Amino acid sequence: MSAMSWGGVMATTGGSRSTYRHKARPGTLADAGVDVVVLDRLAEGANTSRAAVVHARTLEVLAELGIAEELILRGIQVPRFTLHDGARTLATIGFDKLPTPYPYTLMTPQVTTEAVLLERLHKAGGRVHRPYVVTRVVNENDGVTVEYTDAAGAPGTIRAEYVIGADGMHSIVREQAGIGFTGDTYPDSFVLADVRMTWPIARDEVALHLSPEGVTVVAPLPDDAEPDRYRVVATVAEAPEHPTAEDIQAILDTRGPGGDVRVREVLWSSRFRVHHRVADHYRVGRVLLVGDAAHVHSPAGGQGMNTGIQDAAALGPLLARVLTGEPQRLLDEYEATRRPVAVEVVAFTDRMTKMATLRPRIARLARNTALSALSRIPAFRTRLAFRLAELTTR
Repeated sequence: MSAMSWGGVMATTGGSRSTYRHKARPGTLADAGVDVVVLDRLAEGANTSRAAVVHARTLEVLAELGIAEELILRGIQVPRFTLHDGARTLATIGFDKLPTPYPYTLMTPQVTTEAVLLERLHKAGGRVHRPYVVTRVVNENDGVTVEYTDAAGAPGTIRAEYVIGADGMHSIVREQAGIGFTGDTYPDSFVLADVRMTWPIARDEVALHLSPEGVTVVAPLPDDAEPDRYRVVATVAEAPEHPTAEDIQAILDTRGPGGDVRVREVLWSSRFRVHHRVADHYRVGRVLLVGDAAHVHSPAGGQGMNTGIQDAAALGPLLARVLTGEPQRLLDEYEATRRPVAVEVVAFTDRMTKMATLRPRIARLARNTALSALSRIPAFRTRLAFRLAELTTR
């Protein structure tokens, strides 16, 4: 739930409730009969694609909640990643032989993922209060006091047993809890766009293009009308606020595979700067962090939303056990298991980003030679596929 509400704070108030409860797997907050209040500062959920990659491990987690198949029906299955330098293919990483029911990457817009998660929350008897802005969090021995302003601007207070901050990189919950957010910022900015275009590479792969001008990722997006919708992510020194079709065309002409590349329409575009940071702690007393409030990193490999969803899936059962009588120290397991995952994801995506954006010609030649050689080794391909699919976090 908290992973769905990107600008949100989730408070658990304990006790049973009379609202409808779905048949959740044992150990979930719904099974424990926990009252959950979700406050979201956004007036509505995502209406753009933003995070569009759902990896195998995340689908395994969502399957336990009974919603993986619904998401799969709305997405497009992509069984491989490819790395290119111009027209040359350096490596192909396949997911089709991974030991999982979901041997592929699922491409689906974040608006779809949020809608499926929100529907699941409603079935559990919960809802999201919007737009509620959390202004203060007081972490005490026997509970947490959350102060907020509601949709009308009126102040209010919630008293909760636990508070989960899922309120993004600029998390007020993390700041109020006094938790540091250690890391740095990449010098380049990123272009993010959904476009309709002619693209010479097959729609069953995510293509990562390396060039001295920067890294570019092109991935297919589901489209019922016409199979010409793609996500483009690219590093640029200074990105325009709203990249145009001409901007995207110029990037792909310079860095792409050549051939017939024609950007016909930009459906949505944005720019952003990327940080690589991890919270110093995931828990202080009765306050816990998940998702971007706990870790942010390069979009290389599409790990961000996936790691956040898996955070929430790991925390939920632990919190349910504590709320039904087990010792509070059980919650220490959450940071012990999930923070090392985030540290590794940040390091992995940082290595990918630096490798992909090498500019000196000699360094690029050495990189390309190494990638071509290593990709011929089955064990290397399998290991990298495991890492990208996040199956190493099981």
